[in-house]
Amino acid sequence: MGTPNDSICLIGYMGCGKSSVGKYVAGQLGMAFKDTDAMIEESEGRTIPEIFKESGESFFRELEHKLLTELSGEKALRRNVFSTGGGIVMDERNRELIKGLGTVFYLRAKPGTLYKRVGTGDGRPLLETDDMYKKICDMLTVRGPVYEECADHIIDTDELDMEGTAKKVLEIWRTIV
Repeated sequence: MGTPNDSICLIGYMGCGKSSVGKYVAGQLGMAFKDTDAMIEESEGRTIPEIFKESGESFFRELEHKLLTELSGEKALRRNVFSTGGGIVMDERNRELIKGLGTVFYLRAKPGTLYKRVGTGDGRPLLETDDMYKKICDMLTVRGPVYEECADHIIDTDELDMEGTAKKVLEIWRTIV
């Protein structure tokens, strides 16, 4: 189980609702909202698709690790809701860092749900493929067990909208703090 401090960390595949749920939860709890992808874009001065195109996925993954290391080192950085990139847990070094940020919630969804939510896949470099549904299925086969291993709590979001998912996070959160 992650560190039972006063921060929340949301993990899961693209389209599971991490950013929208995170903003809502942060607002409800009076916490700061931190999106790791947005923080990387800001520090790099370019979008995630631009980083992937110009510097490659491995460069982006190193940026993620560097950011998590920095966040983990900031002891005063508390009362945050973190939304992480979908692949951040695939770097083994990042798993303990994520667990150290706070209580980890995996927002889980089935491939069909994610396929509907990501739309055309625009702005999502890893979904630039002829068969986006197959790509989602293949990636979830690999990532799903890692998300589960990293999570303190799993919330199935297939039948929930953003607010319903956020309310589940809040319900669980209020029982542990």
